[in-house]
Amino acid sequence: MTEPRSEVLFLGGRAGSGKTSVASALHELLSARQVKHAVIEGDTLDLAWPPPWEHGLAATNLRALWTNYRALGYRRVIYTNVMSVLETDRLAAAMGDSPHVTAVLLDVSDDTMLERLRQRESAASLAAHLERNRPRRALLEQEAPAWVHRVPTDGRTLDALAAQLARLTGWVPDGA
Repeated sequence: MTEPRSEVLFLGGRAGSGKTSVASALHELLSARQVKHAVIEGDTLDLAWPPPWEHGLAATNLRALWTNYRALGYRRVIYTNVMSVLETDRLAAAMGDSPHVTAVLLDVSDDTMLERLRQRESAASLAAHLERNRPRRALLEQEAPAWVHRVPTDGRTLDALAAQLARLTGWVPDGA
C-alpha cells in the first residue's frame, strides 16, 4: 500500500508580516477540526552564532524533523520562514518525499510592520530588522514565483487569515 503524499504550506514574508501568528492561528483551526498536522518554525532550524547558513543546516534539520513526523503518520506541515517562498524546491526536496507544495507570501505595510516589531523586539534587534526589512520585502515580491499566493495581513484577523490558508491548502473544505 502506498503512503499518502505529504503536503506542505510554506509561509514566507518579512519580519512583522505575521508568519508565526498566522501559523499558530491555522494550527488552532486545524486542531479544532482534528486535521493532523505539524508546525515547524524554520527560523529556529539554523539559529546559531556564527550563522551556519552556508552549510544548509536548516534543510538538514527539516529533513530530520520531517522524517520523525512521517514515522508518526503526519502528512501535513506548516513551515514558516522569511525566505521560504524563494526556496520551495530546496525545502521540499529536503523533506524527502516529494510533497505537494502550497506557498504563501504574507505582506504587511511598513507602518503595521513597524508597530508589530516595536512590540516584540529590543532596540538593537529592531534596528537590525528595520535595516534589512524594506529591501527584503521588495526582494520577496520580485523573486517569489507567480504561483505563490500573495496575502496581505494589514487589518485582518488571525482567524480570517487562518481560514483563508486552510482553504488554499484544501485542508479544510470551503465553508467549513
